[in-house]
Amino acid sequence: MSVAQLSLAQEKTLGKKTYIYKKLDTCEIKADLYESSKEKAHPAVIWIHGGALIMGNRGQVDRTLFQKLLKAGFTVISIDYRLAPETKLPAILEDVEDAYKWVHDKGPELYHIDPEKIAVMGGSAGGYLTLAAGCRARPTPKALVSYYGYGDIVGAWYSRPDPFYSRMPAVSKEEAYQGVGSAVITESSGKDNRRQFYLYCRQQGLWPKEVAGRDPDKEPRAFDAFCPFRNISAKYPPTLLIHGTKDTDVPYEQSKMMAEELARKGVRHELITVPEAGHGLAGAKPAEVADIQDQVVAFLSR
Repeated sequence: MSVAQLSLAQEKTLGKKTYIYKKLDTCEIKADLYESSKEKAHPAVIWIHGGALIMGNRGQVDRTLFQKLLKAGFTVISIDYRLAPETKLPAILEDVEDAYKWVHDKGPELYHIDPEKIAVMGGSAGGYLTLAAGCRARPTPKALVSYYGYGDIVGAWYSRPDPFYSRMPAVSKEEAYQGVGSAVITESSGKDNRRQFYLYCRQQGLWPKEVAGRDPDKEPRAFDAFCPFRNISAKYPPTLLIHGTKDTDVPYEQSKMMAEELARKGVRHELITVPEAGHGLAGAKPAEVADIQDQVVAFLSR
């Protein structure tokens, strides 16, 4: 899955329009709309970018997937949200809830969407927020698609030093905090040093504490509301999970665990396992990625 920053020419080709879906004292939070036509009410897909909740922006999308969704008659809305560590997880989740409400309430008037047919989709941390939306967004989304996302944020994979990232050059606390600050931000271009902060968190096992603002060892129950895996009910939306077995950033077991819990609760779901693929489906063959995209469109259409 090739998620990259769109060029201005690509944005024009996809017919992008930008809206402000939420205003705060210190910032405006934006959403980009990609619309195939205005002839009738369309089903909508909200796209949530990844970046560990620390990096990224709404312009980081899969152009080919978006084109397929538009061709199939979907309107696509890619959203920003406030980023950690300047903003903690409860407020980030509120942004996702507010974005969903904005699409549901304003979509029919502003850009001809059917408010009864809204799905949520994202990759990595965006996949996590997608799964969280299944528990928190109201009214409940019609469907969810999580690319290499996760339903648990306090397991050893995130709350302990990570073996893969620990093999990389060590990032000091001082170096890590040079890339972040105190001012609220909603967009990260990748030209800053925020990735160093992420590496520091993974090397030290501090991501849950730095992002959520709570210590999972001292307050394990405080994370109940933040973990989709712990909040699945029979009313959870139909869900498509996509994950590579060699993912060194988000373990494949995260999607497998979600699939097993969805099955226990009787929720319609599918798990697409991509053998030998890494994070972002790195290493998967182009034809394999294209086939998965077609399966995503078919799942959402159903």
